[in-house]
Amino acid sequence: MKWRSALLLLSLVIIVIFSFILRKKLFSPSDNTGLVTEWHAPDTSLLSSTPEGQLILYGRQLISNTSKFLGPKGTVAAITNGMNCQNCHLDAGSKAFGNCFSAVAANYPQFRSRSGIVESIEFRVNDCLQRSLNGKTIDSSSKEMQAMVAYLKWIGKDVPKKTKPKGSSNDIPYLQRAADSAKGQVVYVSKCERCHGKRGEGILKADLTGYIYPPLWGDSSYNISAGLYRLSRFAGYVKYNMPFDKASNPSLQLSNDEAWDVAAFVNSQPRPVKFFEHDWPDIKMKAVDYPLGPFADTFSVQQHKYGPFEPIEKARQAIAKK
Repeated sequence: MKWRSALLLLSLVIIVIFSFILRKKLFSPSDNTGLVTEWHAPDTSLLSSTPEGQLILYGRQLISNTSKFLGPKGTVAAITNGMNCQNCHLDAGSKAFGNCFSAVAANYPQFRSRSGIVESIEFRVNDCLQRSLNGKTIDSSSKEMQAMVAYLKWIGKDVPKKTKPKGSSNDIPYLQRAADSAKGQVVYVSKCERCHGKRGEGILKADLTGYIYPPLWGDSSYNISAGLYRLSRFAGYVKYNMPFDKASNPSLQLSNDEAWDVAAFVNSQPRPVKFFEHDWPDIKMKAVDYPLGPFADTFSVQQHKYGPFEPIEKARQAIAKK
């Protein structure tokens, strides 16, 4: 019996060592930026039928089909514009460079300069519901909030604390000029219109419960306080992910300039207006491409909206040092 116990102990030690080596291989920092080498979302098919597993799966459904539950005809509540969280967080937040959720569990709660407070995951979810989905908040103790938080924690469960996997952000270099909405319209017509419509209205599902392709402007789109209303957030997102069929047709690939210009065109179109009076309580920390004043610098509203942003960034850094 002793040899069996020894063999079992040895097996456990080998498993632990192998797991450590694999974790180091996948998640050891690649540089001093806090980014780790790569990330793959865990497999939902491995979730058990336990109450916890079912809650996580419900959270994924809420992310994938938000409108079904919380849209204009929502089965739980009618509080959002009909878009799905997945319209911005691709594959329910599991796609690298697609506004994925890989870094959420590892980094929240965290301070964000937009709100000026340390935000919880629940706060962040409600923030998105109010801005990107132009809706209302849900109770933090509700089953729906608990499910989304459970999913966000589960999908990033293997990411070490205070690190961010590559693909958790999709930044691209600033243009050395202002983004051009007229050039962006040409890009939109040639590469975006067939999915998002001539008037940016998107394409609804047949049962009207949500969008196959989301509206990019108009009453059913994100409002002016959403993250995508910042050109850098929109440009990086479309550069890495749009058009959807670019993989099968490389000619559709956007250049950096095209990504910035089409962002300028889309964000120059009308959309819901919703202000949050407590945003950016310290205006010195306001994002350089947040186009709503007041500002801690002397650059125009026009430049804060379309750029060039590098001079604003340099001036902001100088202010921060004072």
